[in-house]
Amino acid sequence: MKILQIINSLDTGGAEKLLLDTIPLYRKEGIEVDILVLWNNNHQFINVLKELNCCNIYILNESNNSRDIYKPWNIIKIKKILKEYDLGHVHLFPVQYFVPLANLLNFNKTKLIFTEHNTTNKRIENKFFRIIDKFFYRTYKKQICISDQIRDIFRKAYHFPKSYYPIIYNGVDLNKIDLAVPYQKSDISPIFNEEDKIIVQISAFRPQKDQDTLIKALQLLPSNFKLLLIGDGIRREFCKQLVKDLNLADRVCFLGQRIDVPEIMKTVDYIVLSSKYEGLSLSSIEGLGSGKPFLASDVPGLAEVVKDAGVLFEFENYTQLSEEILKLDSDSDYKNMVLKKSRIRANQYGINNMIIKHIDLYKEVYAS
Repeated sequence: MKILQIINSLDTGGAEKLLLDTIPLYRKEGIEVDILVLWNNNHQFINVLKELNCCNIYILNESNNSRDIYKPWNIIKIKKILKEYDLGHVHLFPVQYFVPLANLLNFNKTKLIFTEHNTTNKRIENKFFRIIDKFFYRTYKKQICISDQIRDIFRKAYHFPKSYYPIIYNGVDLNKIDLAVPYQKSDISPIFNEEDKIIVQISAFRPQKDQDTLIKALQLLPSNFKLLLIGDGIRREFCKQLVKDLNLADRVCFLGQRIDVPEIMKTVDYIVLSSKYEGLSLSSIEGLGSGKPFLASDVPGLAEVVKDAGVLFEFENYTQLSEEILKLDSDSDYKNMVLKKSRIRANQYGINNMIIKHIDLYKEVYAS
């Protein structure tokens, strides 16, 4: 059984990080898994996977233009590679559309699975695009949902049977976090010293992630609280300008894309994710298992994971976020209770359990 994982790129993101972490583990279990990406932006995830030398990596476009992932000729390129595989596991849009079309040109030789990583997208909110989506979903044998809520949303929108939507929660390798050695704070950036309280958000700079709320919350915190933003994306320059407008430039560090996230999480004091929505966020699980207080916006995809474990705050309510951070900082008993509950919750999302469930599903689809 040969499996091809297919995704737009290995840019910063939960689905992308998931493939980097899991492909070597599939291989250890004796499952032949390779990966195809539409675009190589020379992201560190691609470079790490190359260094591991554990799978074939197909890169369809080597340019610096991210728009290349939307070009229709990718379908022909996918067709040539896909036909060599028994099963294609597809992640995200637009490969969600391109792969079934490529498979059609191959007379549907390859069986397809799709993983839905988010609770919503622009297409599901539009009646016309829902019709198109439904056509493409019919080409997949299964649509993996990474949370119960995602399955409920997509069943309501597209009316496929419950058996079409297996639920497999995303998993995190907590051992990597446990074994990580923290840095000196000043080694991360010269604006930090050991007495500072560092808050970090690790996410792409997209509208969904709403770094704005966290930046605004920093205004309301004492000057020894500083902010570290890790990631890249289209809103990075906007957020930089917001920092300047709020006179926070000496308290905020934009660190770009990093692969040493476990070490950074062990170094900082607080971890925040202020998203508008998520699927089942790997960052939230890592945050809960980091040994540092984790705070997240009370929105779909985060509330289900964080409730009664980490700390939730109202979406876009930067005042409440600052108050919650100060409460954790001033009340050690409360902070220790949050840390204990957070770790218990994170342990429920171990990566090995996810790998086993994926392999079982691959075998089921392959045999069907």
